[in-house]
Amino acid sequence: MICLIMLAGCGHQPVKKTTITVSAAASLKDALGDIKKNYEKIHPNINIVYNFGASGTLSNQIQAGAPADLFFSASTKDMTKLTAGGDIKQEDSTPLLKNRLVIISSKKLTSPADLTDSAVNKIAVGTPETVPAGMYAKSALTHLHLWSQLQPKIVYTKDVRQVLTYVESGNVDAGIVYLTDALTSKSARLTLADNLHEPIVYPLGIVRATKHRQAAHDFYQYMQSAHSKKVYQSYGFTVQ
Repeated sequence: MICLIMLAGCGHQPVKKTTITVSAAASLKDALGDIKKNYEKIHPNINIVYNFGASGTLSNQIQAGAPADLFFSASTKDMTKLTAGGDIKQEDSTPLLKNRLVIISSKKLTSPADLTDSAVNKIAVGTPETVPAGMYAKSALTHLHLWSQLQPKIVYTKDVRQVLTYVESGNVDAGIVYLTDALTSKSARLTLADNLHEPIVYPLGIVRATKHRQAAHDFYQYMQSAHSKKVYQSYGFTVQ
């Protein structure tokens, strides 16, 4: 009788979920998808939402006040811009991953200079001003004295995943992406030397304006956990 009264009085209230929004580099899409599934399984009260795109574009959005709890950048430059502006506290950010730069192509390339060959008509590159992969690509090709020469062939994209799509669909003959993107491609790949550009480092940070400080901090810690690091490594990232 007591049990019946308690059940009738209490009822079953649905668990209220806290949504954590993570603005993250497009190249992290696959790895972070796995991490989201793992985290939500053990934290049923948390809903992880990703906003993927070019790191430069995402950092501009955060500066303009777009809602975000965490920022996972593909370049230190875009994270530094936010820490310098006070959008992310220095102590709330950490360098977490490294990547490499790769040329993928439907053509057989033996060196970057082969991009100048007449058989290569279009080359996809992320827009250097907003896409870190494009910034690194421009630096590498400039060091190789190829950037100016290749200008007529270059097709700019909104993020590194669009480069991958263009190459895979045959819309371009070659593209410059991260190693982690290239591993998902059937195209031939040629790795660019690390000394041709600044180190490709992925920093992670908590956005100062988060309205869910504790939940954001907990996920920030989980993204650095041993379990998450194994996920990153499975997709080709190097853990710092």
